[in-house]
Amino acid sequence: MLKLATRFVKDEDGQGLAEYGLILALIAVAVIGVLALMGDQLEAIFGKITGQLEDPSGVS
Repeated sequence: MLKLATRFVKDEDGQGLAEYGLILALIAVAVIGVLALMGDQLEAIFGKITGQLEDPSGVS
């Protein structure tokens, strides 16, 4: 029983996966924060692109 307990404590197979999950979560939080800060600017850029696609000649 003691061997089973020590083997369970020393088993680190899932540790790498957990670390990758934490890194992915941190990246997701950073991307959400950047998009929240730049939301108005991105909306203006995409609005301009949409306007040019609707009227490619540039004449309203």
